[in-house]
Amino acid sequence: MEHLPIRLLALDLDGTVLNDEKRISPRTAAALTEALARGVVVIPATGRTVSGIAPDFLALPGVRYALVSNGARVEDLAAGVSIVRQYLPTALALRAYDRLACYDCTIDLFQDGKGYTTTRNLAAFDHLVPPNLLPYLRASRTPVEDLRGLIAAQPDGVEKLTLFFRHEDERLRAWGEMEALGLAPVSSLPHNMELNAPGVDKGTGLLALAAALGIPPEATMACGDGGNDTAMLRAAGVGVAMANAFDEVKAAADYITASNNEDGVALAVERLILGRA
Repeated sequence: MEHLPIRLLALDLDGTVLNDEKRISPRTAAALTEALARGVVVIPATGRTVSGIAPDFLALPGVRYALVSNGARVEDLAAGVSIVRQYLPTALALRAYDRLACYDCTIDLFQDGKGYTTTRNLAAFDHLVPPNLLPYLRASRTPVEDLRGLIAAQPDGVEKLTLFFRHEDERLRAWGEMEALGLAPVSSLPHNMELNAPGVDKGTGLLALAAALGIPPEATMACGDGGNDTAMLRAAGVGVAMANAFDEVKAAADYITASNNEDGVALAVERLILGRA
């Protein structure tokens, strides 16, 4: 498949550029460093918020921008300002929160680069999330007594709500309720649900950054594995799914590379950006 030379590369973190040890492998780091040296804009494109971006990614020389919270926010890391904000209206976030509060789940708020939850939710993470994610979750969440009150106090909307459910049948029922509210839930992990403003996803965030930088969509490339990556792979000029990706992500991709534990991102970058066989 022919495409324009890639000028903007968006990489999901968990299950994509990070291996299961939550690190960027030496080969992948080398490929990304070379792409950056050639002038390619390389960004994390994650469901995490700014405070949760993996240190290995930030250590790559020349990384300046970050797409976070599934496209709700695009940050200029060098300037410390957001250049794109696509927030969930507060009233709608509260309606979602009130319906979700009856389920056996954790509810977290991502707001202005930080994550907030309750002390009860922090304790519940031990039973609801994969063990390799626990250090990140504990480090990136600030406990608050009144999470609903914090949501209500945001006059300009909220970045994202993210949830983990104990029971899959409840997650599916809650998913349907959120769709009935006009939201489009996505999932990046088992038992997970993530809520953004209607029409906001990693794809809209990627295209907004590309427009701000004067880069045509055809000169963008995105790699991902989870359901929250599907729209981004469709929006990008070149969409790359990991071997470990959800089936829907693979169906949206132009290429399928190796898994996140087999240097899949490095292989894609070496072939599609650096021009190696």
